[in-house]
Amino acid sequence: MYSKNIMNDTFRIDIKIDAEGKVKGQIYDLSFEDEYTNFRLEDSTGSFVGQVKDEFIKLLTDIKNKCFINVAFLSEQSNRIAKAIKEKYGDEPNFEWEKFPRYATFRNRDNKKWYGIIMNVDKSKLEAGSSGEMEIIDIKLDPNEIKELLQCTGFYPAYHMNKKSWITMALNDTICDEKIMELIAKSYSYTVAGSSNVNNVWIIPANPQYFDIEKSLKNSKTMIWKQRANIQKNDIVYLYVAEPVSSIMYKFKVDDVNISYDYHDENIKMHKAMRITLITRYAKGTLSLAKLKEFGVTAVRSQRHMSLNLSEYIDKMSSK
Repeated sequence: MYSKNIMNDTFRIDIKIDAEGKVKGQIYDLSFEDEYTNFRLEDSTGSFVGQVKDEFIKLLTDIKNKCFINVAFLSEQSNRIAKAIKEKYGDEPNFEWEKFPRYATFRNRDNKKWYGIIMNVDKSKLEAGSSGEMEIIDIKLDPNEIKELLQCTGFYPAYHMNKKSWITMALNDTICDEKIMELIAKSYSYTVAGSSNVNNVWIIPANPQYFDIEKSLKNSKTMIWKQRANIQKNDIVYLYVAEPVSSIMYKFKVDDVNISYDYHDENIKMHKAMRITLITRYAKGTLSLAKLKEFGVTAVRSQRHMSLNLSEYIDKMSSK
């Protein structure tokens, strides 16, 4: 309980908060020792009544700010995860929708790209026959990893997001905080320019009948290559050499893009080129099509993104 006299001791505000957190507030007119209720009327806009009402709201706000810890979400795990995200990435939850006041996005503060969204939903949306409110988080992951995680408890097909590249996780302590933060780190990586994620690591086919890459690399580690859509400076490009090799043979870094380069012959035509520099060679068969199929790459007929799982596999393989 808390009491405070206001307006030169003309009124007294009594605030009561019970064990369940319910708040009850009353105002008493000290001149008559009677409860003053005019401030509760919807049309309490008069200067005097409005002044009493403002004092009441001011006291409630003061109690809220000084006596309570502000938490963004209902579940303890949701608040722990939000705190961990703040500590690791410096990003606060963004409550962006008036219609859904407890939905919060997490964005990379440098480029505003999403890497997570916490929502409160009825469990029936995720499990047929279930009910009850539950908080969840959607994150972006490699499609192959999503398939594996969906076999585990606490993981669901993405709610209100693309189910091929996003997944839903329950925030009810079914999944430990460490595992959730590990997966959030992967989702965050998709928003970071220059990182090894699906957005800037590419597989590009190269036909050995049209161009002798090894001959070109004898003179210089840098080559001019046909400009491909969406590739940017500092992206990573893996060249997949087609039959009879059928294997990724080279890893390049993109040094420059959109270079004017008019060229055509019976096999190729290009107007723009990119400059790429060799980083790594791989032995024939090390990254064969058979190995790539384990990561969902069934064919390389045109430019395609490389999945995070495959990129991580190659990085670990190269470091051995």
